[in-house]
Amino acid sequence: FQNTVLAWTPCAFLWACFPFYAFFLRRHDKGYIQMSRLNKAKTALGFLLWIVCWADLFYSFWERSRNIYQAPVYLVSPTILGITMLLATFLIQYERMKGVQSSGIMLLFWLIALLCASVTFRSKILQASDAVSFDVFRCITFFLYFALVLTELVLSCFPERPPLFSETVHDPVSNRPPLYGQNCPETRCAQWLLITINCATKRFGSLMLPMLYSPKKAPKGGVSSTEAMAAEEAEALILRPAQRDKKPSLSKVLYKTFGPYFLMSFLFKAFHDLMMFAGPEILKRLIIFVSDQSAPNWQGYFYTALLFLSAGLQTLVLHQYFHICFVTGMRLKTAVIGAIYRKALVITHSARKSSTVGEIVNLMSVDAQRFMDLATYINMVWSAPLQVILALYLLWQNLGPSVLAGVAVMLLLVPVNAVIAMKTKTYQVAHMKSKDNRIKLMNEILNGIKVLKLYAWELAFKEKVLGIRKEELRVLKKSAYLAAIGTFTWVCAPFLVSRKGTKISRCFENIDYKNVLDNPERWISETLLYSLKSISHISLLKFKRQHASTSTEVITVRNATFSWSRSDLPCLNNINFAVPEHRLVAVVGQVGCGKSSLLSALLGEMEKREGLVSLKGSVAYVPQQAWIQNATLKENILFGREARERQYNCVVEACALLPDLEVLPSGDQTEIGEKGVNLSGGQKQRVSLARAVYSDADIYLMDDPLSAVDAHVGRHIFEKVIGPKGILKKKTRILVTHGVSYLPVVDTIIVLSEGKVSEMGSYQELLQRDGAFAEFLRTFASAEQTRESDGANSPAAKEEKHLENGILANDGPGNPLHRQLSNSSTFSGEAGKTLSQNSTTELQKAPAAAATEKSAWKLTEADTAKTGKVKPRVYWEYMKATGLWLALLSLLLFLCNHVASLASNYWLSLWTDDPVINGTQQNTDLRLAVYGALGFSQGVAVFGYSMAVSVGGLLASRRLHLGLLHSVLRCPMGFFERTPSGNLVNRFSKEIDTIDSMIPQIIKMFMGSLFNVVGACVVILLATPLAAVAIPPLALVYFFVQRFYVATSRQLKRLESVSRSPVYSHFNETLLGVSVIRAFAEQQRFVRQSDLKVDQNQKAYYPSIVANRWLAVRLESVGNCIVLFAALFAVIARHVLSPGLVGLSISYSLQVITTYLNWLVRMSAEMETNIVAVERVKEYSEKEQEAEWRLPGAPIPEGWPQEGRVEFRGYSLRYRDDMDLVLRNITITISGGEKVGIVGRTGAGKSSLTLGLFRINEAAEGQILIDGVDIASIGLHDLRFKVTIIPQDPVLFSGSLRMNLDPFEQYSDEEVWRSLELAHLKAFVSALPDKLLHECAEGGENLSVGQRQLVCLSRALLRRSKILVLDEATAAVDLETDCLIQATIRRQFEGCTVLTIAHRLNTIMDYTR
Repeated sequence: FQNTVLAWTPCAFLWACFPFYAFFLRRHDKGYIQMSRLNKAKTALGFLLWIVCWADLFYSFWERSRNIYQAPVYLVSPTILGITMLLATFLIQYERMKGVQSSGIMLLFWLIALLCASVTFRSKILQASDAVSFDVFRCITFFLYFALVLTELVLSCFPERPPLFSETVHDPVSNRPPLYGQNCPETRCAQWLLITINCATKRFGSLMLPMLYSPKKAPKGGVSSTEAMAAEEAEALILRPAQRDKKPSLSKVLYKTFGPYFLMSFLFKAFHDLMMFAGPEILKRLIIFVSDQSAPNWQGYFYTALLFLSAGLQTLVLHQYFHICFVTGMRLKTAVIGAIYRKALVITHSARKSSTVGEIVNLMSVDAQRFMDLATYINMVWSAPLQVILALYLLWQNLGPSVLAGVAVMLLLVPVNAVIAMKTKTYQVAHMKSKDNRIKLMNEILNGIKVLKLYAWELAFKEKVLGIRKEELRVLKKSAYLAAIGTFTWVCAPFLVSRKGTKISRCFENIDYKNVLDNPERWISETLLYSLKSISHISLLKFKRQHASTSTEVITVRNATFSWSRSDLPCLNNINFAVPEHRLVAVVGQVGCGKSSLLSALLGEMEKREGLVSLKGSVAYVPQQAWIQNATLKENILFGREARERQYNCVVEACALLPDLEVLPSGDQTEIGEKGVNLSGGQKQRVSLARAVYSDADIYLMDDPLSAVDAHVGRHIFEKVIGPKGILKKKTRILVTHGVSYLPVVDTIIVLSEGKVSEMGSYQELLQRDGAFAEFLRTFASAEQTRESDGANSPAAKEEKHLENGILANDGPGNPLHRQLSNSSTFSGEAGKTLSQNSTTELQKAPAAAATEKSAWKLTEADTAKTGKVKPRVYWEYMKATGLWLALLSLLLFLCNHVASLASNYWLSLWTDDPVINGTQQNTDLRLAVYGALGFSQGVAVFGYSMAVSVGGLLASRRLHLGLLHSVLRCPMGFFERTPSGNLVNRFSKEIDTIDSMIPQIIKMFMGSLFNVVGACVVILLATPLAAVAIPPLALVYFFVQRFYVATSRQLKRLESVSRSPVYSHFNETLLGVSVIRAFAEQQRFVRQSDLKVDQNQKAYYPSIVANRWLAVRLESVGNCIVLFAALFAVIARHVLSPGLVGLSISYSLQVITTYLNWLVRMSAEMETNIVAVERVKEYSEKEQEAEWRLPGAPIPEGWPQEGRVEFRGYSLRYRDDMDLVLRNITITISGGEKVGIVGRTGAGKSSLTLGLFRINEAAEGQILIDGVDIASIGLHDLRFKVTIIPQDPVLFSGSLRMNLDPFEQYSDEEVWRSLELAHLKAFVSALPDKLLHECAEGGENLSVGQRQLVCLSRALLRRSKILVLDEATAAVDLETDCLIQATIRRQFEGCTVLTIAHRLNTIMDYTR
């Protein structure tokens, strides 16, 4: 009674409560409690209780070995108690992870356990007096058990610390009982009373709900993000009660979509798992037949045939299962990529701050792949336990209770592996975070590479990338150590179980069952970690809210307050205005006052805190920074709409694009690079405007589209497009502008100041009010108009005007226009802007070649796939990167491991042949010692090679990434213009991930398979020499199948890699232009384009799945033939063969040959297909390089340049060797301190001069001297650090504001503040909460374009170079700030040489020349 009812009662209670309690805890997650001393103590005591219980179990086994047979209850009760104590220990930890401070269930369990044990405790005390029946060992273990249970009960009375990250701790609507969280037993009673009262009051809940959930107004000031999220959830409850009350679950959606496919795979897998156990059973019968000399021959042949048929059926079923899984995985990945793309199109601005472009691209590349792996291995969740249970059952049938020792060892290893799995998960999370950060930073570097080169910041950003990479590799190294320890424990496990002599048939049947057990053991702890983490990653993005249209006005805004996210301060307050139909409204104000934010608010891109916003009709949007697709110029203008030639020509002419079409190599069929790389700033802005005009929308929102164009081009566009007589005169237009000259003809002017509407009315009304704006108008309007009219009449402007308005067809009568078109920099002005913003493609446009060029010209290079075998040099490069000594050590350890494995199995076969005398075998201790030693040495070798391969792989990965990064940063600008960013992102994300994670694993599996196959062949040949007849022909078949498969598989992998790049490029492009796509309501078209590109990618992937199955079926069929021959020759020669060797031979052929030969071919193919990643990384590591950054022996005087004298001597420049010169024989001297304006028509070469000055392109002839030093004779960084440029397109990187100003940290905070003060940014930065440490978003998105321009000015002021180049640096700022900046430049750079590329002559009116 004491050992049954009393022992089992607490166990029954805990097991009965467990399913319900676990479900409850899962649904009521209160956060996470840190490990405390109390928790550690309870966990340690739980493990001690398990050890004490199972000490009794092992004591019972020891008694049985001494032929002392106690009742079976002495085996059963300790087993049940031990497992229950493990469950209790698990619950202690699970409660901690779910935020349970006190547990009623566990308190009751320990109380019941103590009460039941108290009865037994009294009996044991009484038994102690009776020395005869006193069992010392069991008494000691029981007293230990009693003391530990009592201690657990006492500890359970104390509460844990409060949980971290709890959603309920700060819950505004939570009404907790005052004693909640206290855990002494009397407070339990008080809680019970409070719960009862709460249940009673819930009957009147309908009356109380309005009070509990009364809506609260959003706080005026800033709120913490936790409170904001809680407020948002509460608002969702109030405003949208009809919506679903559950969180959307990605897992459920995938289950509902792909459930039937998983069900089919489930049925095939279940059938295969049951078939796996047929082989060992038939083998047992075959060995009995070989041992029994009197058995008839037909039995042997029958068992052989049965074995062959069983193996063949297994092959067909297994690969049908795999085919279903892989195809489902492919569909699953496609669905997830589609979902991520669709979600990215509706992502909020606040979510973009946490999920950057790099991170979302990572979701698409890495996490979606994890889903595919999940589909393949999800069935291991139930299959592995089923295999383990069946194998243990059959082992019990053979070995009896002694199998429990093996089970005990396995269970002992479960917590070890659980800890390893938990740690691995933690490291995986850290690894993903580092990888996201690295890809995000690389994305920014690639987007802003021109700025990095001009400022010579490559080294600073290289160090940032390598810092993140170092952390990433550190985590991977820890994961490798853990994996090696896990492998070591599983390899040693079978040898920790002592074996006694048993029948030969059973011995090898048991080996087969042990092989069956191997795989599930490994899969259970590792399979799902990555996939589940990916599910949580992908579910993090948030949706954008759209504003409803409820008003009769075209645009109505009433009492509206907007912020970029719920947790930010409002940046637009109490906005009120209405726009009737066909009106032109100008929005003006200083830099950073909220003009662009107002347009974003109207587009629904911002969070509406209160008020009403209504837009009636379709919308077209022209952003301040034009977004251009990688497509032809015509496709950019049509933007998915039907081509109507008359309307198209009208739009092109009105937007002043005709002259550009004249000079573009293929007219409007010219391919435009990513981000409009081969267009000037003004050309991009005009294409963006043309896109909007062609869309024929009802409402036009234009964010300063005239800032990047010349004054006369601006007037032309205003008159022909935007103004009262333009194409859009019948449309509603909102124009953000800094151009005062346009204001007299607009219908309404909205003046913004510090996020509020300060004044509103027509031009005349605002003048009559005589407010601050009227004063501003009087100050700047007359000066600007005078200067502009002067500028328009100047000879240079006249020359440009003809060209810009599309009139100039030839230079003079009868002279066709022959000129070189320079594709130059981001930084030249519109008049000086040339065909390409960044391109180094220089083209001559002559009539004779025009037709050919129009059809042939292509800017970007598509990602190419190599063909043929992977060259041995690629393997050699990888080995060198790994380290040759480490590679040789790995090989040696592999050899040692497999020699030990063969020796241990051979030793076992000799042991089974030992004669049995009086029921036992002789020399058992010796046999056992040798077998254990071989097992331990095998474990050590496995640990060693695991570590060596993993560490070698990480070394190789580090070196290859470093080489790739260094090489890419050293590439000239032309490389980045020709190469789509998707190609580079693909190298840095997917290929590096393959080198990090896949290749070391594949090497381990390949080497393991190779040695296993060789070892198996040796064993089969030793046991059945006749097999030598069959093995060579079969090996030949294997070789040909493998060569045929690998060639196909390798090329399919290359095609799949190549077709993956456009998916990333398109995705990247979409994320950058998502506000434009949403404004034009073109989401569906972009979704279709994305789906098409993903389908193209999967077209290359699907054949590789089918090829895999083709290979596997053929290889396993040949493997089954080897099984057939091994069994057949054993039957034929059974009179001369040892039954032990026959068992070993067939066991090896059954398990090792069929499995590992298949794996060997598969892994050799995988090795070739994945080593392609090294090939592709090395391809970009060996691209052409620009000149050296530093030349140690360069002739640079101390303090150079002191004067700032710039001299061009016979300087000529060409962009590529196969093209004509763009600059010819330029000779000019600019004295130190001179201020020089550079003007000229499009393509004249203004930008080429500045590019030559920074050596972005090298001189073809002649030289440039700065203070007498030839710039070609010094390092690029030595030059670029001494010359400063303020670009037209301001580029910022994510990071602190201080990092953006001074990435090398060369200047003090005082100097940085001084530069900000001179750039008129000090007041803005001082008002920020983090001041200089203010975190800039990716691309500086949380600053206005004008503010970014001022940050670039601040950089120049901080560097204080002797030579300053300005490229229309004030295009995006208002007139007042422009005047202040010009005054600052004149004052601060008084003794410096200033070169300015000018759009407007007023900028350079007071220059030296």
